[in-house]
Amino acid sequence: MEKPFVDVLRALGAEIVRTPTSARFDSPESHVGVAWRLKNEIPNSHILDQYRNPSNPLAHYDTTAEEILEQCEGKIDMLVAGAGTGGTITGIARKLKERCPNIEIVGVDPEGSILAEPEELNKTDKTQYEVEGIGYDFIPTVLDRSVVDTWYKSNDEESFNMSRMLIRDEGLLCGGSSGTAMAAAVNVAKRLKEGQRCVVILPDSIRNYMSKFLSDKWMVQKGFLSEEDLMVKKPWWWNLRLQGLNLSAPLTILPTVTCQKTIKILKEKGFDQAPVVDEAGLILGMVTLGNVLASILAGKIRLSDPVSKVLYKQFKQIRLTDNLGKLSRILETDHFALVVHEQIQYLTDGSPSLKQMVFGVVTAVDLLNFVTVRERRERSMSESTDEL
Repeated sequence: MEKPFVDVLRALGAEIVRTPTSARFDSPESHVGVAWRLKNEIPNSHILDQYRNPSNPLAHYDTTAEEILEQCEGKIDMLVAGAGTGGTITGIARKLKERCPNIEIVGVDPEGSILAEPEELNKTDKTQYEVEGIGYDFIPTVLDRSVVDTWYKSNDEESFNMSRMLIRDEGLLCGGSSGTAMAAAVNVAKRLKEGQRCVVILPDSIRNYMSKFLSDKWMVQKGFLSEEDLMVKKPWWWNLRLQGLNLSAPLTILPTVTCQKTIKILKEKGFDQAPVVDEAGLILGMVTLGNVLASILAGKIRLSDPVSKVLYKQFKQIRLTDNLGKLSRILETDHFALVVHEQIQYLTDGSPSLKQMVFGVVTAVDLLNFVTVRERRERSMSESTDEL
C-alpha cells in the first residue's frame, strides 16, 4: 500500500494494520487471517469478504454486464477480463452467456498465480509477481471457472508496458491489471473476424501506483524497462563497468562473532557495514553498525549475542560486469551495494555448483571519488595540452 493512500485512510480515521505479502492466504498472518481475527476482537465489526460474498458476482451480473450489453447494443463476441476474487468476470460472464450464447470469455491470470485452467498453464518457476489485484495462490469461492472459455497467462513486463502505453497514447489513467487485460486482448482478439466485437475490462486506476510502474526508475530497477528505452542523455561514466572502481578487498565477518566485537571491528576499520559470510565464504547477509546499535538499544539483542541475530538481508547486489549507471540507480535509495562475483565450483561427484562470493562493498563515496578523480585527471591533461 503506497504512502499517499495510507495517508488518505489515516485522514479518514482508519487504523492501518499491515500484513506480509508472502503469507499464504490460510496463514493467521495473511490479510484474510488478520481480518477475521480483528472481526472477532472488535465489537459490531463486519467483513464484506469479497472472496465468498455472493453479492460480489451478483453486482456485476445485475449492473456491469447490463451496461456492457446496452452500450454494445446486445452484440458482443469476446470478453477479456482479469481474475482476482473472480467476482467481476463471473458475474459479467454469466449474464453475457445468457444474452450472447456464442461469446468467448477470456480470463487473464498472471504467471505465478494458480487460477487458470487447465492446471498445466500454471506451471512456472515464478513464485511472485508485481502486478496487483489479480491472481491468487488459492481459488476464491466466488470465482466460477466454468464460465471461462479460455485462459491467458500474463507477465509483468507486458502488463506494465501496456499500462504505460494506455496512459501515454490513450490518456487512460489505468493501473497494472488494466494493462494485463489489454495486453491479453491484443493477443486473443486476433482470432476474431472483421466486424466482431471484443470488450476489455479495465478495473483499476493509476491512483495507487504513483511510485511503482509509473516511475521510470522503478521500471528499470525491476527489469521491465532498459535505460536505452528512456532515451535520456547519460553522463560519460554511466556505461563503464564496475571493475573500474578498483575496490579493495572486503572486510567480512563470521556469523559467530559477537555483536560487541563486531561493533569494535567496524569502528576501528572505519566501516558502517560488512558482509557476514560462513566458513566457505557464502553470503549470509549484511551487518550494519546502525542496525546493531538500534537493536541493542531496543533490547532485542545483547552485546554477547552472535552477529547472526541481527543479519540485514534487505540489501542490493551488483556484479563486477554491471555498469556504473546501475550502481548509481541503486545508490539513489540504498546506502551501499554488495558486489558479488559468481564462481563455478565442482563438487566431489564432479557436478558443478554456482557460488556467490563477496568481492566488496561499494558506497556513493566510492562512486563519487572515482568520477571526481577521473574528471580532475582529464582536466589536468587538457590544460597541459593547451599549454603546449
